[in-house]
Amino acid sequence: MHTPVTNAILIVTALATFFAFRRPDLQQRWIFDPQAILARKEYYRMLTSGFIHLNWWHFAMNAFSFYSFARIIEVLYGPGTLLLIYGASIIGGSVLSLFIHRHHVYQALGASGGVCGLIFASIFLLPGTGVMMFPLPLSVPGYLYAPIFLVASYIAQGHQIGNIGHDAHLGGAIVGLLTAAALYPQLILAAPRTFAAVLILSVIVLVILIRDPLGVLGNPLDLWNLPAGDPPEPAAGERARRYRENARRNQKMAELDRLLDLVAQRGIERLSSSERRKLEELSKELYGHSR
Repeated sequence: MHTPVTNAILIVTALATFFAFRRPDLQQRWIFDPQAILARKEYYRMLTSGFIHLNWWHFAMNAFSFYSFARIIEVLYGPGTLLLIYGASIIGGSVLSLFIHRHHVYQALGASGGVCGLIFASIFLLPGTGVMMFPLPLSVPGYLYAPIFLVASYIAQGHQIGNIGHDAHLGGAIVGLLTAAALYPQLILAAPRTFAAVLILSVIVLVILIRDPLGVLGNPLDLWNLPAGDPPEPAAGERARRYRENARRNQKMAELDRLLDLVAQRGIERLSSSERRKLEELSKELYGHSR
């Protein structure tokens, strides 16, 4: 089976992982980090983080899953399809993680978002293909694996199970599914009920995750009474309190950056009295001094 793109992705990922092990500075430069992405505009991290891993076991698990699906997709649909689904899924997982953790001190790495995208795409590109439920020697049909995965990812995200970026898995899976649908709509039309069921469940999980990013709600019905992205006050715990504090601080820093941009463009003497007062207040509050 001739699969040059699959092999090339594996080699590049192995080399990137190896050099990241040898050079901690490279790992920190390539790792997914919301603060670096948003504050320093280092958007490349949303892709490079998918090519480095925590350890060789982490790499081996992702490499095995990737190879199991990627080589078949490349043979049947071509290298372009493989590259588009895999790349889009990595970026899609990073986008969702960036939104969920935009107020957190958070770092993540690994190809799991891209791999999950390939697995979800294979539900329609490779109908009848089963997914191994590691570590159990069980193969679950793709149409059953999808809902199990979506619900499990949300539960695991809320409880921070395994210190894994489950939101990236979810984002990658959904983007992989949508990319496959856009490329081969005729395959979707061949199984419209399956696609509709997976897509509707994906949207539901996404809405819940966006409205309750920390998974700290006691009553799921209370979701609809909350402003988007705002965790509840009662019984939210230390994690929710830190989230609110970081959100407020980030909003203030954004306002301070806006005022500093005005100073750079027009000079401080062109600011209104209220803008100058706000600039001084924010500088003192955030940095302990005025600018």
